[in-house]
Amino acid sequence: MAVPKSKISKSKRNMRRAHDSLSVTNWVEDSNSGEPKRNHHIDLKTGMYKGRQVLADREE
Repeated sequence: MAVPKSKISKSKRNMRRAHDSLSVTNWVEDSNSGEPKRNHHIDLKTGMYKGRQVLADREE
């Protein structure tokens, strides 16, 4: 079994974990409806993606 030769300091441990944090999602205003939506995702209310109809309209 591998055993570390010396203790890893809190600083070195935290430097390794620096990239593990969750990133903030980007919200943009939809050009058609003006509602916020995520980049590169379908607008579920209208069914539009990149200016074309992908899904049928939702009936509420």
